[in-house]
Amino acid sequence: MNKKTAVLLINIGTPASTSVNDVRNYLFRFLNDKRVIDLPWLLRKLLVNIIIVPFRARKSAGMYKKLFTDKGSPLLYYQNNLVEKLNRMTSQEIKVYSAMRYSKPFVSDTLQEIRKQQPDEIVVVPLFPQYASSTSGSAISAVYNHIHQWNVIPAVRSIMFFYAHPSFLNLFSGKIQACNPSEFDHVLFSYHGLPLRQVKAAHKGISCNELNCTMELHDENKYCYLAQCSETTRLLAEECSLTENQFSMSFQSRLGKNWLEPNTGDVLKQLAQQGKKKVLVVSPSFVTDCLETIVEIGVDYKELFLQNGGERLELVESLNDSDLWAEVLLEILKGSQVDLAAKI
Repeated sequence: MNKKTAVLLINIGTPASTSVNDVRNYLFRFLNDKRVIDLPWLLRKLLVNIIIVPFRARKSAGMYKKLFTDKGSPLLYYQNNLVEKLNRMTSQEIKVYSAMRYSKPFVSDTLQEIRKQQPDEIVVVPLFPQYASSTSGSAISAVYNHIHQWNVIPAVRSIMFFYAHPSFLNLFSGKIQACNPSEFDHVLFSYHGLPLRQVKAAHKGISCNELNCTMELHDENKYCYLAQCSETTRLLAEECSLTENQFSMSFQSRLGKNWLEPNTGDVLKQLAQQGKKKVLVVSPSFVTDCLETIVEIGVDYKELFLQNGGERLELVESLNDSDLWAEVLLEILKGSQVDLAAKI
């Protein structure tokens, strides 16, 4: 009897359109997730629904207008293309599905589709290279919260992270090298930010300074977002033959105080003021180009850099829906279990 496997790729999501109403609905779903804003229920509801969403929706809608193309949201159409490629590359016993955490296709809807196929196993793949409770943790939790209601529950496995997978690193370093980093004065690795309390929670309240998270990865901090980002940076810099003074690491998209530092905008401003005229920015926490890369870095941070004396800021294109990324995902899946490797 052939064992049927469903592979579920999950990304964060995107508004249905650039209208203020659609953006408001998306932000409402996103920011009300207790893993994203990990405050007590009442405080989170007041903060999100009365302060953040009403004041951010119109501004965010303007940003999404800079992002959307004739095809719609890049995050959505790249993922749809990627899933189609993967399904052409796998055997009949494996079917790959797409879901978004906070927008269509919702995790719950895709799981209902998967349920009809009666798979023997579901492999959950959050498309976030580094683990964080607010991204990978939320995606995996959403799957379990839904399927626990099923009468027949198949085996479920999750690929929690792949930040150090050799094929992932090789592909991303190839993207960097294609931009000729030697032509730039500095290479900046920019990751999505997180509140410090969420980072600290990954190692039972012990601080990152105590565990030396920016310099080493070990058993005590193996699920720490900062430690994994730092390791990704070191490994990519090594693959690209960058010396220690040629690159640095920063964090973007912060929503408040007490988030991971240094902030990408502040670093770019300082680099420009220090006479660094040409900067190459890499975003290895995003496998698909989206608002945070195309607009936040490619438009807003670029403008900030130029205003402070910089002359050229270039963003390294992400993996998106490339054939090579599809092949790397299959490599990641093969490495997760011998039985699955035999089918691909």
